[in-house]
Amino acid sequence: MKTKNLSVILLITIFALSCSQEKDQSRVPKQYTAEQLRNNVSVFAAGFNQDDSQILIGNNQSGIYNVYLLNVADTTLRQLTHSTKNSQFPVEFLSVSDNFIFEQDEGGNENYQLYLQNVNDTTIKNLTPWPGSTNSFRGWSLDKKSMYVTSNRRDPRFFDLLKMDTVSWNPQLIYQNDSAFSISGVSSTGRFIALTKDIASTKNELYLYDTQAKTYKKLSNDNEALWSASAFEKNDSILYYTTNDDNEFTYVVKYNINSGKAEKFFEDSWDVRGMSLSENEKYRTFFVNEDGKNKLLLFDHTSNQPIAFPEVADGDILSINISPSEKNMILSIGSSVSPSNIYSYNIADNKLKKLTSTLNKEVDENDLAKAEVVRYKSFDGLEIPAIYYKPLQASKKNKVPALVYVHGGPGGQSRVGFSNSIQFLLNKGYAILAVNNRGSSGYGKTFYNLDNRQHGEGDLLDCIWGKKWLASQEYIDSTAIGIYGGSYGGNMVLNALTLHPDEFKVGVDLFGVTNWLRTLRSIPPYWESFRKALYDEMGDPESADSVRLKKVSPLFNYDKITKPLIVFQGANDVRVLQVESDEIVEGVKKNGVPVEYVIYPDEGHGFIKRENQIDSDNKTLEFLDKYLRTQPVKN
Repeated sequence: MKTKNLSVILLITIFALSCSQEKDQSRVPKQYTAEQLRNNVSVFAAGFNQDDSQILIGNNQSGIYNVYLLNVADTTLRQLTHSTKNSQFPVEFLSVSDNFIFEQDEGGNENYQLYLQNVNDTTIKNLTPWPGSTNSFRGWSLDKKSMYVTSNRRDPRFFDLLKMDTVSWNPQLIYQNDSAFSISGVSSTGRFIALTKDIASTKNELYLYDTQAKTYKKLSNDNEALWSASAFEKNDSILYYTTNDDNEFTYVVKYNINSGKAEKFFEDSWDVRGMSLSENEKYRTFFVNEDGKNKLLLFDHTSNQPIAFPEVADGDILSINISPSEKNMILSIGSSVSPSNIYSYNIADNKLKKLTSTLNKEVDENDLAKAEVVRYKSFDGLEIPAIYYKPLQASKKNKVPALVYVHGGPGGQSRVGFSNSIQFLLNKGYAILAVNNRGSSGYGKTFYNLDNRQHGEGDLLDCIWGKKWLASQEYIDSTAIGIYGGSYGGNMVLNALTLHPDEFKVGVDLFGVTNWLRTLRSIPPYWESFRKALYDEMGDPESADSVRLKKVSPLFNYDKITKPLIVFQGANDVRVLQVESDEIVEGVKKNGVPVEYVIYPDEGHGFIKRENQIDSDNKTLEFLDKYLRTQPVKN
């Protein structure tokens, strides 16, 4: 009897301690304004200068992106471009030179031009002054005296390959693209070009074009698989490419151009996103998409031996750049509670040095919520991966509202990483479940194919079952769950409100597709090579598919929307035209339902200017506090 009483007392004590610990773990973090959280700096590195002492970076501390020079020794910055209207993004230094390339479009219209400037001069030269064209840097020639560029200046539908010498900058046509190919890779000699042709969203073809012999060689087979070039070796003897042929996940293949022999070179239990080689091929790197987070692997290319480097706690390596000297590396590393920072790494000394501090000094990382990967069962038993953010103030006694967040695409992926808009809402007490519904990339070929020509069906139900998962958490207010998304995710928001009008309490739509028939007919001309694959996945608007496309186009079902809605749109969006949002807002107004509409005249598909980002954050919070939150904010 005594033993039993002691056990009961012990159980009560443990229960009380656990309740006390839960209480201690739940707290109201310091509250931050949208301005404070957006006053973080977004940075990315483009490359080292000739002696590894400075790094060319993109930095948005002025409110939009400009080009800066970052000194490795003392981490000081020097601003090189001074745009106040359009973001300017660094591309790369010219070899043995203080000249650099940067790119810019106009107000988000995606017609990117390449520009030349010197670090000691503000004079700018437009290298691609062709109105209405889109141009991209594609690497340097072997002797570093010429630059490769893809451009659709000849035909808006197709991208040709041009070669521009660094003295006259006159474009020379290397490859005229008349067959809707995408240029996947160029050898440094320019002799070989890797080309892909989209057949479907789950199938394409890979070709190797010899510019000397004027011949094409098909490297892919006829299986349902995806193929993409990763790297050429300098002597034009080896091409490395990725594919998921006969496999759930992508892996790297080594193809001998001379013998025609292909062999599996590297694989992982997740998608290998790509491989790169350093300047003189001393090192190679692999990026692996491991459950929504990057894993970077570094090898000595000759000996095939792995090289370890220091880890950053909770770090997600977003990019890597090895200097031409092959002595140093630039790493961009972020986390779920900090924007990415730039690090330099000296390979010989095994020293990792943090060069930037991008989180606003007024913001304490401890007041931000870390992401975690969760999984839940959907309507048919399929396991759905998601990235979950729990507000610090959430507890059984302080139930919080929540949002199901839907990524863009179709075929995108929510990943572990920092988001200003997500952290702002978390800080204000909103839980967020970023769903990787069926059809998302990163979880294998089978999972990726599950939503083909079924958009607005199983993928949307995955989001609804995500809502059910949220509602089952004891600290979530099950009566206050909304849905939030942009582009394809915005379309899912609107479909949730039209096809399942009683599931979510509110919707936040950022430039979401409302009329698939019009969107698929009005895609930008430079998407021509992708058109067939897009139609294969979504449906052909000029065929019998139009019946289903109309069914899952919210514009034709707006009368079913009964829950409050807020819509954001960029006036210069070439992917989802403003008319899409105009018409859905006009339609919902007829229902007598609260609907708010925000248009940014100087933005495209996604908002880049900080003032607009702050405005959209604040307007979203005001909308949610008014229509979603049921309990007063706990301060």
